[in-house]
Amino acid sequence: MASILQTALELGLITSLTVLALFLSYSMLNVCDLSTDGCFTLGAAVGAVVAIAGHPYLSVLAAMCAGVMSGLVTALLQTRLGVDSLLAGIIVNTGLYSVNIAVMGGSSLLNMNKTETVFTRLRGALDGTVLAGAYKSVAALLAVALVIVFLALFLRTRLGLAIRATGNNPDMVRSSSIDPAFTTIVGLCVANAFTALSGCLLAQAQKSVSIDLGSGMVTIALASLLIGRGISDRGSIPLRAVCAVLGALIFRFVYAVALRFNMPAFMLKLVSSVIVIVAISGPYLKSRCPELHRRLTHERALAQGKEAR
Repeated sequence: MASILQTALELGLITSLTVLALFLSYSMLNVCDLSTDGCFTLGAAVGAVVAIAGHPYLSVLAAMCAGVMSGLVTALLQTRLGVDSLLAGIIVNTGLYSVNIAVMGGSSLLNMNKTETVFTRLRGALDGTVLAGAYKSVAALLAVALVIVFLALFLRTRLGLAIRATGNNPDMVRSSSIDPAFTTIVGLCVANAFTALSGCLLAQAQKSVSIDLGSGMVTIALASLLIGRGISDRGSIPLRAVCAVLGALIFRFVYAVALRFNMPAFMLKLVSSVIVIVAISGPYLKSRCPELHRRLTHERALAQGKEAR
């Protein structure tokens, strides 16, 4: 059980980077980017190829640059070609399947068992310390902390405030002589860089890349983001970002419980869907509880009045 929980912690921290990407694009920019699955695999594939070439640290930067390019294409389709945001994400996600196969040299699987990665480098640095057994969690936690700090600082800048304003009211941004197309492009580029970073770290953590690695990642990230919203949807940017990370951890722990009860692997997609439904409908049902309580109280009072007669 302890090993399952540790794995859930590692995966939760790594995938929380994708959750933070959606936090920027969906919560701040109000754009639902459906290219997440393909971008996640793109980051994993590019990072793996560069790491196999002998550059583990450069692989992280290369993966993030690939994510920026993916976000740029998605944003240009929306802002310059008039493609709907949902359709633009679907188009890019479909095209990235072929791109990812090409990056992986025509193969659908890359093996990294003998490859030096950022995790193996950190394991060597932590050898002999109390954190030696949790080197993957340490590396993922460091990446998450850096991204949260970046978001906290970036979203306070003039450009960051413009991105937040674009998500709230693009007409107001336009009237302030700020191009909402530019802020959308920047926001999606940064968000997709985080998604690609998440894919890169997951590939290096599990020492392999599959063409289907990112399948369903947008569902997982969205569910985690909504769970984080349930914890706290107000407050400062760092607090909301931390809650998004907690949402990813909770989601992965639910997965761990499902595995603990020997649930078949093919049922995990259904678990993801159920979690999304609960996360979306939970706030609505909670808001309806007072109204339902008043209605039940009123009906009970009427019934008691009829009995008294």
